[in-house]
Amino acid sequence: MTTPGQPPLAHGARPRPALLTFLGGVGTVTGSKFLIESDHVRLLVDCGLFQGVADLRRLNWRRLPCDADSVHAVVLTHAHLDHCGYLPRLVRGGFHGPILTTANTARLAAIVLRDSARLQEEQAAHANAHGWSKHRPAHPLYTTEDAERAVRMFDAVPFDDQVEIEAGTTLSFHRAGHILGSAWAHLTLEDGHTLATSGDLGRPGHALLRPPQPFSGADVLLMESTYGNRRHQGEAGREAFARVLERTIDRGGSVVIPAFAVDRTEVVLHELAALRGSGRLPATVPVFVDSPMALAALDVYTDVIREGSPELRPEVRTAGAAALSPVPFLAARSVQESIDINHTRGPAVIVSASGMATGGRVLHHLRRLLPDPRNTVVVVGFAVQGTRARDLVDGARVLKMFGEYVPVRAEVADIPHLSAHADEAQILDWLRAAPAPHVTYLVHGEPEASAALRDRIDHKLGWTAVVPRSGEHVLVR
Repeated sequence: MTTPGQPPLAHGARPRPALLTFLGGVGTVTGSKFLIESDHVRLLVDCGLFQGVADLRRLNWRRLPCDADSVHAVVLTHAHLDHCGYLPRLVRGGFHGPILTTANTARLAAIVLRDSARLQEEQAAHANAHGWSKHRPAHPLYTTEDAERAVRMFDAVPFDDQVEIEAGTTLSFHRAGHILGSAWAHLTLEDGHTLATSGDLGRPGHALLRPPQPFSGADVLLMESTYGNRRHQGEAGREAFARVLERTIDRGGSVVIPAFAVDRTEVVLHELAALRGSGRLPATVPVFVDSPMALAALDVYTDVIREGSPELRPEVRTAGAAALSPVPFLAARSVQESIDINHTRGPAVIVSASGMATGGRVLHHLRRLLPDPRNTVVVVGFAVQGTRARDLVDGARVLKMFGEYVPVRAEVADIPHLSAHADEAQILDWLRAAPAPHVTYLVHGEPEASAALRDRIDHKLGWTAVVPRSGEHVLVR
């Protein structure tokens, strides 16, 4: 079988080097999507949605440089939307191959894709009902049916096993410690050259998950650079989080935490459970989780803790479900339960999605709580440019939501120590144990972060590191 668009090889000819094309996750932390084409196989490594400013979101409607039905397989590193959220669109375009991923990524990605499809349909329906789209009629990027078809294509690959995708092309996954199921991937191509992708690399100090497995080397490496120019605070950051809660409660205010539905909610709950246990979060202050998707993901984490998954830290397996339960802990699954939070008297902690405050139930809480200086918004992870969470971190005095401007008088606390991404020093530690790749491409980062990490890799490790351009083609050799 010859990859479409390439002439057949002469009999006995050696395979040509594979071609790598950067279709997303370059110059931005969203839309991760990397195309690998060899003589006999065409692969996508990750298949994510662009998020943030309008110019990025419009890229989700851009045609791929190849027909979807010519892609033989997708290699999926983890379940965050910026890595998996384009899959239903790919399926809608005719893709029918396997989506190779880990078992827990498959469980979480199913939740993420169904929720994303529902939102796509709701936004299109709202645009048609209120006439705010230039398209007549507006259509969703993909539908619930597309998402269900994508979910049925998941093909679970155990960690550390080597599987053959096509003749001469093999794949193995290794723990990345970023979120449950996350992996860094190692590909051996038909000409013998190797390519590894970090996906999103986790922190060695993740509250719930074991550290990433060491990088073992490859000819070409795709390295995420989200925090390529920053260092986490560690214990100082954990203390800062506790103090934010304490001073907000002391002044009679409530805390709202926009949190990603997958993993960040669990990490936040783990921190809150520890503060509850130490008495720094009083038992009289309720903790609400207000996000159906976050609660569905929490159910998966709870099941995995019960199963004793080797992805988890031993102390988390020992603690069981209590590791994620800052009692009293109240789940708002229905719309009415979400509305009822507004009637809570006295301080409260509200954990709600979306993590970047681009949509979801958290917007209703922000609209209510932002005008009151007694309250606090805690941003607990990386916020993409063009999102409300980033605007808050950057000091915005008003936020636009629901067609009106809301004054920002509440305290805003940026607490990145709860991020699930490795920082610059942790990335270098992960890399230095392995032999140098021929070239390391810095992806999934804003320009300043990618450039800073490139320079650090050059100076500290002496490796060749490059920040690629969107749409650029390079050989894997």
